Amino acid sequence: MKRLRIVPLVFISLFIWNIEAEAQRRKKHDPQKAEQTLAEFEKVDPGFAKLAAEAYGYAIFPSIGKGAIGIGGAAGKGVVYRKGDVVGGVNMTQISFGFQFGGQAYSEIIFFENADAFNRFQENELQFAAQVSAVALKSGISADAKYTEGVAVFTMAKGGLMYEAAVGGQRFKFIPPNKMK
Repeated sequence: MKRLRIVPLVFISLFIWNIEAEAQRRKKHDPQKAEQTLAEFEKVDPGFAKLAAEAYGYAIFPSIGKGAIGIGGAAGKGVVYRKGDVVGGVNMTQISFGFQFGGQAYSEIIFFENADAFNRFQENELQFAAQVSAVALKSGISADAKYTEGVAVFTMAKGGLMYEAAVGGQRFKFIPPNKMK
């Protein structure tokens, strides 16, 4: 009997996740939305303005969609800045495995402390494994920003509900300015 209830939930969840994945593919690398996202982070914690000004570079993902039933996936498009100027776009994908169920949307900002970390990212050599974790945004958090291997990651929930005890990693693909869509 329980199995009969679970099967429709699985199909509904996969359908919803597929819709979100398609929506992410259609999104553009939008500097205006990226700037709005940074402003939203600054509303919660004004210290983000200083963090952005002092960072060698940063990548802003206005919206990342994530969904899972056992196997999970996430995707988003962002804009990459160096010293405050747009230098390209970035696509993020993530696959995770473990006990997880639900869907959510969130914004993410990745700060690069130095040229070495930024260049690794720009050359598609940066990916986050399970041991690198993002810090959920709350007031005052930027003052305690800690870089790990030249990178600091912050997220802000936009909506949805997800339970997870999973292992996965984010992969990034840098998009040169002339190929940004």
